[in-house]
Amino acid sequence: MISNNSSALRNADVKISWGLLLVLCGAIFLEGIDVSMMGVALPSIRDELNMTTGELSWVASAYVLGYGGFMLLGGRAADLLGRRRMFLGWLLVFLLFSGLGGMATEGWILILSRFVTGVAAAFMTPAGLSIITTSFPEGPSRNKALLVYAGTAAAGFSLGLVVGGLLTAVDWRWVFFAPVALALIILLAGIRLIPYSGRPERSSHGFDLAGAVSVTGAMLLLVSAVINAPETKWVWTIGTAAASLVLMIAFIAIERRSASPLMRLGILRSGALVRANLGALLLAGSFFGFQFIAVLYLQELRGWSALETGLALLAIGIDAVLAPTVTPRLVNRFGYTRVIFGGFSIAAVSYALFLPVDLDWTYAAMFPTMILTGIAFALTYGPLTIAATDGIAEEEQGLASGILSTSIQFGAALGLAVVTAVSVISTGTDGSPQAMLDGFRSALIVPVAGTVLGATITATGFRKRVERRRGERLDRTGATFE
Repeated sequence: MISNNSSALRNADVKISWGLLLVLCGAIFLEGIDVSMMGVALPSIRDELNMTTGELSWVASAYVLGYGGFMLLGGRAADLLGRRRMFLGWLLVFLLFSGLGGMATEGWILILSRFVTGVAAAFMTPAGLSIITTSFPEGPSRNKALLVYAGTAAAGFSLGLVVGGLLTAVDWRWVFFAPVALALIILLAGIRLIPYSGRPERSSHGFDLAGAVSVTGAMLLLVSAVINAPETKWVWTIGTAAASLVLMIAFIAIERRSASPLMRLGILRSGALVRANLGALLLAGSFFGFQFIAVLYLQELRGWSALETGLALLAIGIDAVLAPTVTPRLVNRFGYTRVIFGGFSIAAVSYALFLPVDLDWTYAAMFPTMILTGIAFALTYGPLTIAATDGIAEEEQGLASGILSTSIQFGAALGLAVVTAVSVISTGTDGSPQAMLDGFRSALIVPVAGTVLGATITATGFRKRVERRRGERLDRTGATFE
């Protein structure tokens, strides 16, 4: 009787978990669509607010700076202060400051709103992801939930390009007001559907304030150095990166001595976690770097409109269909390491197919890259999320989620910075279409190299698993002969 009751309770918990998954997927969809819609609206924003190119770049950079700088703190705060509280509270902040961006009459107001919105996402996203990893039992159920979650995030980003083009055609301010309406619906649903799990156990040693300040400062400086590298002098970039390194060393020293560390450094001893985060960094850097070059090629070199560009990239959104349907079956059959390796391999082929891009390419010539990129993303993003949180203790799921989100955001910023720098250097002072095309071709080598490196790192994990299994078989064989 007790066993049957326990089974019934577990089944009820799973049903509740699948109910709240809708809310959490709505939030990550909101985050994805918010970023991509804003990118399409930048030219219209510049025209109305009379912003310089440098000021306009900060509209995008401010969000990444806030997101990447506070991600580790956000992940740990979810563990220490409560995941439900962090998710709903920062979702409200996201809503308010997105609305502020839509009402902005000065460039600095818009930049400020984007920075705070990025900070809100830095606390909200790892909280939502850790709610999933602690609500679903480890195994196929959690894997499927994570793959649905990842597919929803990708769908938000892909659809945001098209929706952003449509809204910008009406008024760019709707690019900020639309997320407000969606966030309000998610907030009301979340209050009702996300269960209250009780107050987390407080450490007798308190909160690691010194660790929080040092790591947040280090991440802010590092992300700032990366996103500003193409537009600032190398002395400033090196100085900012060096200051970040000093703060990171201080953070490590603080964590070693802290009685209640913000981040247990031992979590980085997990080879699977480290490989997953390196893979996430390379995946994001390659994907966002390619997309940046593709958008510039279509709009600046070919003269396509924002809506036409969004429709051209829409094929990448196939990952929203494949991630929750095909990818779980592949993971269950082959394991997430093989699936990730396959995804990186397909991505490398996909970006390589775009290298011969020319001034008169038809969309038919571009389509193989678009569709293969979507397939590759479906095979890598979700399984990397599984790999980064698999085997991590429940009380550190928020931290693991924060590390993963940090890797993704830093990878995106790094990829954009590198492809921009390569493109500018390769183009030189010649502003002719052929020179621009040569610069784009050179920059496209970056995502190809990034995905090849990602496949290589993933393959090392696969070899280690094979060696470990061989060792286990030898141990069993030896035991048989004794």
